[in-house]
Amino acid sequence: MTTWIVLGLIVLIGLYLITLYNGLVRKRQMVREGWSGIDVQLKRRADLIPNLVETVKGYAAHERAALDEVTEMRARAADLPRDDVAGRAQAEGMLSQALGRLFAVAEAYPDLKANDGFRDLHASLDKVEEALQMARRYYNGAVRALNVMVESFPSNLVASRFGFSHEDYFEIEDARERAVPKVDF
Repeated sequence: MTTWIVLGLIVLIGLYLITLYNGLVRKRQMVREGWSGIDVQLKRRADLIPNLVETVKGYAAHERAALDEVTEMRARAADLPRDDVAGRAQAEGMLSQALGRLFAVAEAYPDLKANDGFRDLHASLDKVEEALQMARRYYNGAVRALNVMVESFPSNLVASRFGFSHEDYFEIEDARERAVPKVDF
């Protein structure tokens, strides 16, 4: 009888460990899926930027610094390895700032703002930014779920044994982008 109880406990512990392992695998796959979603949106944004720069160039030839900065930030972001979450987050934040400055330059050109191509590109970029924000939220939620399992007992024992590790969040590095805007009436 004691042998059956011990054997039953061993089977239950084994099933529990298998469940923990499969949960960790599921969370890791969700993180990978989330990162893939971010990567797709970043690629879409990167594909729109050259068209936007070319459209603005025709109207704002003397605003070369803003155009060059956007081009440089896009190239810098594209050169980073796909799995460098922290580096990509920083580079993409810098690209977002450069795009903001480019749109500020565009405000000075009424003909440019009225140009259908520019408006369409701007609207497409806005849609991509919204999709990117949703992808970031999904990714960060998946990272949070994985990190909780990797750091919680007893799943941390299984995680460390099978090489599951803590993942980085896709965070905004620039405090100015995180700050609540000041609104004066």
